[in-house]
Amino acid sequence: MGKRGRAAERGRTRPAVIGGLIAVVVAGGGFGAYSLFGPDGDGGSTTADPKPVKTGPLSAAEVRTAATRFLTAWQQGRPAKAAAVTDDTAAAKAALTGYREDARITGVTLTPGRRTGTTVPFSVRATVTHKGKSKPLAYDSKLTVVRRAEDGVPLVRWRPYVVHPDLRDGDRLVTGESGTPPVRALDADGGELTAAKYPSLGSVLDGLREKYGKKAGGRAGVELRVVRKAAKKGADKDPDKTLVALSEGTPGTVRTTLNPALQAVAEQQVAKRSRASAVVVRPSTGEILAVANSGHGFNTAFQGSLAPGSTMKIITSSLLIDKGLASAEKRHPCPKYVTYGGWKFQNDDKFQIKNGTFKASFARSCNTAFISQAKKLDADDLTRQAQQVFGLGMDNWSIGVPSFDGSVPVQSAASLAASLIGQGGVRMNPLNMASVVATARTGTFHQPYLVSPSVDGRTLAKASRSLSPGTRAQLRELLRYTAAAGTAAEAMSGLGPDFGAKTGSAEVDGQKKPNGWFTAWKGDLAAAGVVQAGGHGGDSAGPVVAALLRAGS
Repeated sequence: MGKRGRAAERGRTRPAVIGGLIAVVVAGGGFGAYSLFGPDGDGGSTTADPKPVKTGPLSAAEVRTAATRFLTAWQQGRPAKAAAVTDDTAAAKAALTGYREDARITGVTLTPGRRTGTTVPFSVRATVTHKGKSKPLAYDSKLTVVRRAEDGVPLVRWRPYVVHPDLRDGDRLVTGESGTPPVRALDADGGELTAAKYPSLGSVLDGLREKYGKKAGGRAGVELRVVRKAAKKGADKDPDKTLVALSEGTPGTVRTTLNPALQAVAEQQVAKRSRASAVVVRPSTGEILAVANSGHGFNTAFQGSLAPGSTMKIITSSLLIDKGLASAEKRHPCPKYVTYGGWKFQNDDKFQIKNGTFKASFARSCNTAFISQAKKLDADDLTRQAQQVFGLGMDNWSIGVPSFDGSVPVQSAASLAASLIGQGGVRMNPLNMASVVATARTGTFHQPYLVSPSVDGRTLAKASRSLSPGTRAQLRELLRYTAAAGTAAEAMSGLGPDFGAKTGSAEVDGQKKPNGWFTAWKGDLAAAGVVQAGGHGGDSAGPVVAALLRAGS
């Protein structure tokens, strides 16, 4: 585990040393040789005459000077002096002092790269030393220079990631005996899971270590790690992250439910797309068979909080059928526009279906067919359906690593209408939506899990009721028809007949293309995926999910 986070040693251009101070000379890096300090030794002027407050964009010289003063003082091991060049002296001083005293990082060499506007990238090479053991440390970071409003002085904008890119607010760098022993994670077949083999599993492996390190019988090693900020009461804390292992310790062993073949396919599929995430579960049990993210940092597949778009119509349809407001084969309105709560809603490309059935509206993903029913619903109807039938939004999933179990808040007026089609305040991730289509497949919610509850005796979440036989049959028919002849047909071609699917696109403020969603089942497999800014779900996330279902057939 410790080796996963170790920053690779790479060749760097070292800054020239002039009179004990770095002159920061980088060939082609946008920095030339120049005097770091003025007559008073800190870059300021010795004149006592007041100067007018400087405003406007920062010049290249101002950015360069502020960045170099900060990097020089940091490299010299003078945290107070470096902090004085930032816009948050107290926070910067504490972090830089901890860098030396808590993280035990010495021999720091900082080399700036080419400036881009007011941002200066830089590389760090140093040594971590503790109890006679030393290891090299190398990584890249960046800083941004801003102008202080009250006097116009250029300062480094303080952010935790300046010290190390993995730091967030409240996190610390610490070197010492690890808080938890390492773990050797196994797949369902007994093979070892590593981030080298499965890059998406980095954060998952960190989470397994955090939860099971002490329970799995291992012995802690000595390492430099990111210690995460304590979580709010009742919430899972994000796992600490190992950066450098000075001694490995002895790992314990924990077995997961991951299927190695499906995991490999998931990794390959998301790697082909920017910002893609996918999850596969077994509907009959809730076992998580694969999880992958194209960005190998934050685990969007388990912890993401995104509007799910029209994939939410699976839950909404079950509600409307339960209440007698829709039936698969009955006529159902799908006009071009519907106004509710002061908002005017429309369908993609303003299409309409004249004299069509609810099944046709579901398969075509007609927004107005759902929003037209909002006036007949209570504010908490959708929330209760999501909680009571699909097990969502109650903050009680315990899958074995940190996860988010969805949110369907009580809303009214236009926000309620938007929630019916997966916008508004509704938030989900691929794990949630794989579970939703799995529940539609079986009729009963099975909480997904990555580690069997028998390992640690934890209790899995349950839903208070199952889908009624009639609603389940109609919901499955809606999903089958969509996979065979609706918006999911192209992606699901050749996977029938025991299949079902739903596409989705979710608008995001400030984003040109919507997030593309797709969730589907085939036999005893259910999968969901999202491609952020991917456009239509059938075109972007659909091929990812379909490839996973084919691989598991």
